[in-house]
Amino acid sequence: MLSDSDAAVTIAVRDLAEAQNFYEGVLGLKKVETHPDGLIMYQAGNSKVAVYQSEFAGTNKATTATWTVASGIEDLASDLKAKGVEFEHYEIPGATMEGDLHVGFGMKSAWFKDPDGNILNISTPAPA
Repeated sequence: MLSDSDAAVTIAVRDLAEAQNFYEGVLGLKKVETHPDGLIMYQAGNSKVAVYQSEFAGTNKATTATWTVASGIEDLASDLKAKGVEFEHYEIPGATMEGDLHVGFGMKSAWFKDPDGNILNISTPAPA
């Protein structure tokens, strides 16, 4: 049914201009569409990330979006930190911290928040 259809991450934000600065300027996503209602669509690899204005922005207490990074996650985390991104540090049983990266289960991951508090993640691929 849906297994042959593309999916997009949809992220609620309070301020579209601030979100645009973050998603384009900090994360480096490329805007591909702007809808008349203000929704902004970004390209991320073969996926899409949509941001839209909502009074419910930042209310999710779990990961909203994950970008899988095949290589160079340490450099990416360093680049994001240089742009002002503050990483979250969680207690994850079976994982250790290497700088801002959680390491465990054959993966490296880092979590951070956008200006509205939406939790975002970068991670190496899970082992097969």
